[in-house]
Amino acid sequence: MYFSNQANLPSAEPSALRVVVLEDDDMLRDQILAPNLRRFGFDVVAIGHPAELDGIFIQRRPDIVVLDVGLPERDGFSVSRELRATQGGIGIVMLTGRGDSANRVRGLGEGADAYLAKPVDIDVLGATLHSLARRLRMQQMIPPAITPVRREWSLDNGGWALRSPKGNTVALTKTESRLLSALMLLPNNVVPREDLIGLLTDNVFEFDPHRLDSIIHRLRRKVRDALGEPLPLNAVHGEGYVIVTP
Repeated sequence: MYFSNQANLPSAEPSALRVVVLEDDDMLRDQILAPNLRRFGFDVVAIGHPAELDGIFIQRRPDIVVLDVGLPERDGFSVSRELRATQGGIGIVMLTGRGDSANRVRGLGEGADAYLAKPVDIDVLGATLHSLARRLRMQQMIPPAITPVRREWSLDNGGWALRSPKGNTVALTKTESRLLSALMLLPNNVVPREDLIGLLTDNVFEFDPHRLDSIIHRLRRKVRDALGEPLPLNAVHGEGYVIVTP
């Protein structure tokens, strides 16, 4: 059974993200998934065969592909692997009856951003797509190399090192680099907690939000101990975090 609380569905946005639903079950695809995702505000194209993807990409590249694992011509794992290899930052969400951990790990390993077991709660699917879309937008905004903060604190070495105003540097982990890149992109502006969490996980529903606070706390202590300077990264209660510059 597929559930939907349509009274709480977000309204459509003027420039809706394009979602391709690849599912060979006609009723599930055309009567449940596609119409409900349209009510979530997505521009949905529904297809039943992997071979149709080529024509879709020629017409207009989608933002997210939702695909079933058990497809007739080929399995969704190989489709996901090919999409990840050829389409770069496209979003991929797998829907499957194979809900065991081994297949979940395989799906994520083949390039999927999220792996949802059938029967899927439509509201959870819609929220997953919106969360994934938000994370993709944030990643697109982050420059790949140096991101200065008014010539004060900055990221060096392709984002893998933090440079202080005095010119000292400290190495960063992948998680620390992602967070600082997003924060430094909008100095003196609060970046919402949910946007930062979206950078850290493919499944926001299983992510402990207190983990974000722990990561920020450890990062500030690490910078202070290594550079002898406090990182101007402040918490805004109930909202998010902000990098403060003069």
